[in-house]
Amino acid sequence: MTVLNLRSIKLRSGEEHRSEQEIELEPIRLAGQRYLPVPDKIPAEVAVTRASTGTVFELRFVGRLHGPCFRCLEETVVEEQISAREYQATRPNGSDELRTPYLDDDRLDLSSWARDTLVLALPAKILCRPDCAGLCPVCGKDMNVEWHTHDDSEPDPRWAALQALRDKL
Repeated sequence: MTVLNLRSIKLRSGEEHRSEQEIELEPIRLAGQRYLPVPDKIPAEVAVTRASTGTVFELRFVGRLHGPCFRCLEETVVEEQISAREYQATRPNGSDELRTPYLDDDRLDLSSWARDTLVLALPAKILCRPDCAGLCPVCGKDMNVEWHTHDDSEPDPRWAALQALRDKL
């Protein structure tokens, strides 16, 4: 876990501190599949700006995940350019909108923040290519490698009761 200690940064209102940080990312689980960040330690730019009412945090990095395609399960890589911003009010007065969940006792959790922003930036489905055909629902072969069809075979016997009902209607 990568944490930035804000006590070491002394800022007055209107001042900004920028630094390069190496953030450690853990594997991410999406839809039951495991996606690995490569490399697992990424360079990031962190900016802390002191305002009169609070502190603004900015994070920029490029995140790359390796894992299976949602349709065909082939190894794929997705890369996202991340730019995130968080705000922490000096006196939030109990409002969750005025505080960041990544700040605890003057320690900014960069690993959690980077993971969350990366997951939110990912596409709804991670695909090896936009026109991925997926796996054949009958035999399980990769339709990208070998497109094929199956002859109409006998329907699954478990559907026989519904077939008989359809014939009556």
